[in-house]
Amino acid sequence: MKGINAMKTTELFQNKSVLSFEVFPPKRTNPVDTIYKTIDSLKDLDPDFISVTYGAGGSENCKATLKIASRIKNEYGIESVAHLPCISLTKSDVCRQLSDFKEAGIENILALRGDVPSCGYVPGDFRHASDLIAFIKEHGDFNVLAACYPEGHLESADIFDDIRNLKTKVDAGASHLITQLFFDNQYFYRFRERASLAGIQVPIEAGIMPVTNKKQIERMVSLCGVTLPHKFSAMMERYEHNPDAMRDAGIAYAIDQIVDLITHGVDGIHLYTMNNPYIAARIYEAIHQLLAA
Repeated sequence: MKGINAMKTTELFQNKSVLSFEVFPPKRTNPVDTIYKTIDSLKDLDPDFISVTYGAGGSENCKATLKIASRIKNEYGIESVAHLPCISLTKSDVCRQLSDFKEAGIENILALRGDVPSCGYVPGDFRHASDLIAFIKEHGDFNVLAACYPEGHLESADIFDDIRNLKTKVDAGASHLITQLFFDNQYFYRFRERASLAGIQVPIEAGIMPVTNKKQIERMVSLCGVTLPHKFSAMMERYEHNPDAMRDAGIAYAIDQIVDLITHGVDGIHLYTMNNPYIAARIYEAIHQLLAA
């Protein structure tokens, strides 16, 4: 088990490719403690850090994120990253949350805008993630991470506009980037080259989501606009009615992506675990020696 000394995630990239996991708080109808069975299993995979999402539910959900991230760091001895979307927050809201993070010993924050509600923007003090990043950097010694989009954000005019927006995030203080999921590595390589040409010189982790059922991917395509390569679509069509085969095919596809990414010098892999330690363990067994090579 790792120590619990304060560590900024950027320090992890100095000597190796990083492996990190994302987990999300249980649904509000379930006790928050149910997540710890998942983390009990994930800790054995020796992740460099675990990030904790902030879903629907307002301040109550922030409490769950804080509680889980604090326990990951202070009891499991694994560095944690707390997600913080700003879509409807005031500056006072953020100051209170930063105070809570500091008290809990959390110093890594993934600063996000968050999804716009179907009814439109909710009044708040932050319109963009870059606004939140700058505010956090002004109000504490936090390490700030940001999201990025290999295929471009759905609301960007084009990929070049998206890269300009990303540069604004980095200039505001983001020192570590994590990509949205993608299924065609060529999008990542082109994105990484464009980011470099734009002067973005911070670590970029590739976000990988193992797909285990067709509904899951249909939802992701709807929300994120990711492209499905022919190889991936053929896999889904072939195995969609066989859950075990679909799971194994999804794991194999993710492993193939990760091996290729590591071979091409990716800074790190951020695995969207969907709170499924079995799938995370299968992938870890296949790639952990490559990360250390």
